[in-house]
Amino acid sequence: MFDSIWPIALVVLSNTFYQICAKEVPEKMDPFASLTVTYLVGAAVSFALFGLLNRGGSIVAEYQKLNWAPFVLGLVLVGLETGFIYAYRAGWTVSTAAIVQSAFLGVALIFVGMLLYKEVITPTKVAGILICLVGLYFINK
Repeated sequence: MFDSIWPIALVVLSNTFYQICAKEVPEKMDPFASLTVTYLVGAAVSFALFGLLNRGGSIVAEYQKLNWAPFVLGLVLVGLETGFIYAYRAGWTVSTAAIVQSAFLGVALIFVGMLLYKEVITPTKVAGILICLVGLYFINK
């Protein structure tokens, strides 16, 4: 059971600190300058963790396995982080920005799952979409 819980716990903990950090990027600092530091730190930590957790593994051998996804993920992360930084600068609060985007994301991913991965849209998922939409109404009231 722990094997399935710790990744979600890590995502929740990391996303909590992510939202705090995105909100605290200095208002007068260009978001892209901030992101250069963010990604340099991320690259250094990733490189160090690769070395610690894959003793004897070759990072060059791993790079030979690359496909398009890590490159697009890099572009997407810049969009995600820039979006949150500007959302907070536009006045969104920490308590609503992440919830609003998560609700829309959840709805969008139901359709992504259906179209790209042949996941079935069940009546329960339709009910979930409706609940998300009702929740969005109340959270923005």
